[in-house]
Amino acid sequence: MWEAIRANQRRSVLLITVIAVILLALGYIIGLYVEPHSGPWFGLVVAAALLLVLWTVAVVGGGDILLGSANAREVQKADAAQLFNIVEEMTIASGLPKTPRVYIIDTDAPNAFSVGTPEKSAVAVTSGLLMHLNRDELEGVIGHEIGHIRNQDTRFMTLAGIMIGAIILISYVFSRTVFYSGAGQRRSSSRDSGNAQAIIFIVALLFAILAPILAQLLYFACSRRREYMADASSAAFTRYPEGLASALEKIERSAGLMTGVNRVVAPMYVVNPLEAAGPSGLFSTHPPTANRVRILRSMAGAGLASYEKAYSSVQGQGLLGSATLSQAAEVQPRPPSAEAEKDPLQKARAAVDLLHRTNGFVFVPCACGVKIKLPPSFAGGTVRCPRCGAEHPVPPSAP
Repeated sequence: MWEAIRANQRRSVLLITVIAVILLALGYIIGLYVEPHSGPWFGLVVAAALLLVLWTVAVVGGGDILLGSANAREVQKADAAQLFNIVEEMTIASGLPKTPRVYIIDTDAPNAFSVGTPEKSAVAVTSGLLMHLNRDELEGVIGHEIGHIRNQDTRFMTLAGIMIGAIILISYVFSRTVFYSGAGQRRSSSRDSGNAQAIIFIVALLFAILAPILAQLLYFACSRRREYMADASSAAFTRYPEGLASALEKIERSAGLMTGVNRVVAPMYVVNPLEAAGPSGLFSTHPPTANRVRILRSMAGAGLASYEKAYSSVQGQGLLGSATLSQAAEVQPRPPSAEAEKDPLQKARAAVDLLHRTNGFVFVPCACGVKIKLPPSFAGGTVRCPRCGAEHPVPPSAP
């Protein structure tokens, strides 16, 4: 896998460089339109300063920004024992130096994404993922996200996503300003200079329209390959490819139900919720889910060599390097987990309880079996059980 990861890193450096050039060129051309003499260099300096700020933000706190934009809340091990257990298992299997932090997103649609570097990372899952997936399926999804972290995809995706977001924002502001101010109709006393001004206006407007499209196309083309590699990593970590295959089918059926998804974060999910309802195409961040499932279910084993063979039979080309495959030992798939499947209602209640805990609710258990849930705004010192009438002291709210 190291060979493919290094190839991806080289492509990442090239892609980030191209996106940076697009951002600088956008600033230069907009400056040229605003003021043909000194404007281009001023626009270039502003774009370079913005690039430096974005780079710093992405490196220092890009992951936290993306988690915040998804309304993800951090959970503790005591509140989600099984989820933490799976994350720890996949951390050990992948060889990550540190266990990722765990976050939950309040939505019934199953999905997940990850951010950060191998030394400092986080995995965010939706409450719907905990409601609808069994342990093997959940393990497959977490293995996929841990694969992104180990392959260092999340570092690239965070930086590229924030930079593309800046290009889109600048292009949108410029095009709206031109449209509403009528700036494109400015006239000059000289016919030649007026024609030159018109040409500059057309070039600036076209570049403002095409720059975000070009940047996204480059990003999308690189993202699809990374999804296949994360699938291969998950199969190797879990030794049970069927878990991820089954999870992908469930996620795709419900991914379109996610609302209010940030366009920068959407490509980072296991299945892009903004693409789930439509066919895969040139602008798709993810390969077709049907292809991903078909590859996973065509694997004879659970190792990288088996995934490469299945991938080649479906896609007609290779994914992993020859050096990686020469060192990849064949791994036999494990049987399905013997853990009993939880009742759907029980899983739903557990997911809702987890959301309540992350929102500051206090749980007061009663001897009669009732679990009293008190919101953070509850001001009383005691609470009465609605079933048996017993009085209970209210413990302090958790920080």
